[in-house]
Order: sequence, then structure tokens, then C-alpha cells
Amino acid sequence: MAFENEKIPALREKAARLPLNPGVYIMKNAQGHIIYIGKAKALRKRVSQYFMRIERHEPKVLRMVENVADFEYILTSSEFEALVLECSLIKQHRPKYNILLKDDKGYNYIRISDNERWPRITAVKRQEEDGALYLGPYMSSFAVKQAVGEAVRAFALPVCTRRFPQDIGRGRPCLNYYIHQCCAPCRGRMGEAAYNELIDNAVTFLKGGYGLIFEQLHDEMEQAAQKLDFEKAAVLRDRIAAIRKVSERQSVVASKIREQDVIALASDGCSTVFEVLIIRDGRLTDKNEFTFDYMQDEKEARGEFIRRYYSLAKDAPRQIALDGETDDRPLLEQYFSGLFGHTVTITVPQKGERLRLVGLARENASERLTQLGARPGHEEKALEELGRLLGLGTPPRFIEAYDISHTAGSGIVGGIVVFFKGRPRKKRLQALHHQNTHGAGRLRRDAGGRGAAAQAARRDRHAGEYRLHAPARPYPARRRQGACIGRAPAHRGSRA
Repeated sequence: MAFENEKIPALREKAARLPLNPGVYIMKNAQGHIIYIGKAKALRKRVSQYFMRIERHEPKVLRMVENVADFEYILTSSEFEALVLECSLIKQHRPKYNILLKDDKGYNYIRISDNERWPRITAVKRQEEDGALYLGPYMSSFAVKQAVGEAVRAFALPVCTRRFPQDIGRGRPCLNYYIHQCCAPCRGRMGEAAYNELIDNAVTFLKGGYGLIFEQLHDEMEQAAQKLDFEKAAVLRDRIAAIRKVSERQSVVASKIREQDVIALASDGCSTVFEVLIIRDGRLTDKNEFTFDYMQDEKEARGEFIRRYYSLAKDAPRQIALDGETDDRPLLEQYFSGLFGHTVTITVPQKGERLRLVGLARENASERLTQLGARPGHEEKALEELGRLLGLGTPPRFIEAYDISHTAGSGIVGGIVVFFKGRPRKKRLQALHHQNTHGAGRLRRDAGGRGAAAQAARRDRHAGEYRLHAPARPYPARRRQGACIGRAPAHRGSRA
């Protein structure tokens, strides 16, 4: 890429005159706007790096350097003081090329339509003036959806689109009833009072968590047993067991450390995703995802991210687990401890439970990358496996498969299917018909096509992208009229 910035020689000379003191440097564009703020242990060394060997910079840094017209600096008495000043200036000016975290999740609510005879519990994005009961607001949609899902599973509440009481007795109950995940008021065997009691218990569960509802339902079960109402006691026993099962499902991501954040990143050469798992009271309560342009230096990117993330936070846990080393870890611990009023420790786990949680965070970040690429993880793995079996250096992008069928040497039909990045391209699916059986006949395309010659030319243009090589260990030779990977279905007749 051609680099254009006529001021680089002057900026290089200015950087060479900087002192070797710690401080903060401020990059500005031609309009005088601040576009980047950074800190340095030795200003001369750090700032000079931007204007030396420019072609080796990663794309983001290169774009920033292209737009630098001048820079300023502020000396500090220590590197820690430079870190504090850098965070303060970034919050104030929000430069374009610094990592900026946006809170775009909005508010989330749990809606209980208790203004209806048969209420429902749902997760919503906004609070309406509709007479319903709203719990919240909450910052995390993940936490809200998780809480609503747990309440629905624990109390077997309906999630279908049927309307009650209009649809009671109309049709058979859905599958959820038969797998004991719905109380099925549609059957007409549950009264309105019993259903509303379930809703009240679910609301208590949402407000107070597992402990409060366990105690309440256990007392009700004991009272029912004392009154010899064993049928009701059995129902309450099953409800307690369902809630305990939901509670045990959460223990999959439980932690012995009661309060910590787990941070990991994943990159694919185009984007970098940071995943933050938030663990409170020993359980995963929330997660945050942030996507940025690709960052080549993961160590530097990790340090800049956590500085931005916790500078905007109201609080931080005592433990922060990372998936790799970062710049200035002792300085960051000192800064966060002073900022939040308690000791903050940053670690890179090497074994045990915390390493497992770091792996979980990295898996979530990788899954987010596949979603950005609009390709599910199983497709990615299938392409990687195919590339490995075929001896390719990278997964194949284009795949064409051919097959030819005929009836006793006549009525020859050729089929072509095309895949791009693991997905079929239906517009390029073809059936080619042979016009004669003597000499060099011609294949013609089905009506509506552009002909085999045009298709062959188009394949030639892409040949460098999807040419597939034979595997290292050849398969036994077969007598065929066409080579294929995954043969297309024959249109008629038998295969040669």
C-alpha cells in the first residue's frame, strides 16, 4: 500500500529531540483534532517508533500515522502517573484511533403481564405504559434472558403463542407438555388461580433468587404434608426438584473464586474480538463482547483494552484473569487498586479451574468471530478437515464437483455443483446435455443458461482460487467419465 504523508521527515526529527522521560504523547491531524493518545516509559523511543520502518506497522497504526500532522507531549514524574493521565485524557477526548468501548446494549427489563388473567413472563428492551409489572432496568440482555429462561424452566411456564383463555381446550398440547417443560393450561385442567400462583412463585424467584424460593416452597410442602394433602405436596416436591436442576445447570460455569472477570481475545486476520465473562457470587452472571479491527500485537492490544474497559467501569472485581500477558501488568494493578479502593490482581492462569474459564471465554470470542463471518463453527471445521485431507495449505474456498451419467452410451448428462466457503451456490448448479454420441460432441446447458463455453471460461478465471490437489495417498483407480468430489445426483440412466 502506497504511503502518503509528507510530514513524516519533520515528525521523525521532532521525535528524535524528545526527552527519555516518561510521559503522554498526543497525536493530531491536519485540522488540529486529537486522533490518538498514548503513554510511554521513554517518550523519545516510543514516539520515534511510529515514524520509523512505517511499512512494518499493522494496518490500524499505519492509518493513524498517515493522518498525523503534529504531536504534543506531557512529561510526568513516573510511568504510573503517565498511565493515570493517559486514561483521563482518553476519557475526555475519545480519540479516533484509541480503543473506544461503546455501551450500546441499552436497558433491559423483565415484563410480567399481570394486568392479564393469564400472565406471561418475557424479556423486553423497553418499558411501556401498559399496566404490566416490569423488573429492572438491567444493563445486560444476557442476564435478563438467562433469568427469564430459568424461571420458565423451573416453573414449567408456557412459551407458545397460544392465547388464554381463548385457546383453552383447542387442540392438543405442544411437545413441551409431554417432556414435562410446560404446565399446559391449554388442556383446560389447570385453574386460573393455580396458574397465577405459579407466576407469583416465578416472580419471587426472579426477585430473590434460588434461596428465597427454595425456603418458601419447602415450607408450603411441609404444610401440605401435615394436612395430608399429599398430591399438592408431591407437586411442590417436583417443583423444588426442577428449580434445583436449574441451579445445578448453572454450576457448570461456577467458580470457587466468588468474584472475578475472565478476559480472552480471538483474531482471524480481519477482526479482533474481546470476550469478558463476569462472575459474581461464584456464578457466571453476564458477559460482554467487543469487536475491533484486527490487532496484530495481542500483548499490546490486551493492555490497551483492559485500560479502556475498567476506566469506564464503576467497579472492578478483586481478580482479573487474562488469556495472555499484557504490557505494564504491575502498573495496571496499582492503578485499578487506587481507582476502585480495593486490591485488584491481574493473573494469567496456567492450570486448574481458572484456566478452564479462560478457555471458555476464548471459545466464546472465537464463536463470535465465526458469526461475524456468517459461517457456523461446524462449517469452518469441515472445511479445515477437507483441506487437511487433500493436502492443502489452507481450507478450500471454491469447490466444484462433476458427474456424468448416460443410458447405454446415449442421453449423456453432466452435472456441476459449486460450493463457496462451504456453502452451495445454487445459481451455479447446472445440468449439461450431450448433443451426440459420435466424435467430439458438445455439452449444452439446460434452458435459461449461458452455455458450457461461457461456464468453462468462468471456471478458468477462478482456477487459481479453487483448484484441488489429489491427496498424498491416492485412492484406488475407478473407471469413470468424470472426476468429482461429492458427486452430483444423476438426472437419468446409470452411471458409467
